[in-house]
Amino acid sequence: MEGAVAGLILVGVLVVFAAIIVAKSVALIPQAEAAVIERLGRYSKTVSGQLTLLLPFIDKIRARVDLRERVVSFPPQPVITEDNLTVNIDTVVYFQVTNPQAAVYQISNYIVGVEQLTTTTLRNVVGGMTLEQTLTSRDSINGQLRGVLDEATNRWGLRVARVELRSIDPPPSIQDSMEKQMRADREKRAMILTAEGSREAAIKQAEGQKQAQILAAEGAKQAAILAAEADRQSRMLRAQGERAAAYLQAQGQAKAIEKTFAAIKAGRPTPEMLAYQYLQTLPQMAKGEANKVWLVPSDFGSALQGFTKLLGAPGEDGVFRYTPSPVDDTPPPSDDDEVADWFNTETDPEIARAVARAEAEARASVDGPGYAPPQQLSGPRANPPATSDGGGAHSV
Repeated sequence: MEGAVAGLILVGVLVVFAAIIVAKSVALIPQAEAAVIERLGRYSKTVSGQLTLLLPFIDKIRARVDLRERVVSFPPQPVITEDNLTVNIDTVVYFQVTNPQAAVYQISNYIVGVEQLTTTTLRNVVGGMTLEQTLTSRDSINGQLRGVLDEATNRWGLRVARVELRSIDPPPSIQDSMEKQMRADREKRAMILTAEGSREAAIKQAEGQKQAQILAAEGAKQAAILAAEADRQSRMLRAQGERAAAYLQAQGQAKAIEKTFAAIKAGRPTPEMLAYQYLQTLPQMAKGEANKVWLVPSDFGSALQGFTKLLGAPGEDGVFRYTPSPVDDTPPPSDDDEVADWFNTETDPEIARAVARAEAEARASVDGPGYAPPQQLSGPRANPPATSDGGGAHSV
């Protein structure tokens, strides 16, 4: 019985030993992970993403290394700038293991090595810059850190992809001073912008007033020119109308007198009729408001006889009658051709063009500082009208 129990124990020990040997002989390495295998304490090979068979108690996995890109954030580090100010800078490093063998055998802990190398390099770079340069030169600092770290960690089997400064914190007193300076700069810029705005507004207002005065003066000038031209034209037209009216009135009076004398000659008046007409006219002569007394001359009869003897000749009955003078059938000379232009009511085309040109210049706008004054009106305003000696039409 005791022998059977001992046999069972031995079989169990062998089974356990076999399981341990099998476990030591097989290793599963996942993707994006590398295993450094040593044989009898020396480097043998590096495997990744496969099932690996090992010699039990001879081969051993020294380390498993993650091949993915890693992001490591380091705590803020105090750094002294060139102007002796201490700032705390927080950095973030992006790196990847490219050679697992070097990462295992060239450095004991590459994470600590990257951290210390980043700190020392950052102090060297920022130590040669002022605080203002440090705050405004993040890209330059990142580029310098990446170059130094990538070169230094290459022999460790690492590749530094990026280095970023996450925060730069100056001392509280410096922050207060910077805020005050920023506030002062903003107030300065605001005052400058306000002054510039006031200056531009004053310039624009002065330019507007200048243009308005120019336009007002130009308008007054054109209005005066047009008023003078209108007054001249109205005087000319009024004078022409008065001259034509006087001519027509004189011509009418001449025709009336001519007709009256013709009727008198045709009627052959007697002294009695002349006396009757004289008596009919005397009351009309006395109708004036200033006439208070009307005197009839005593020699009225003898006056009529003398007038009759002068105008007439005694007939067969001894009575003096009016004898007309020989009729002259020659028509009186006509001056209608000479005065024909007096009654022309059409507007002179030259005058109309001059007035239209003046109105166009009066309505023209003034554009900017390059304004040029309008040319003087020509035509009727430049040359005054002249009247011909024969009383004809005016020339303009």
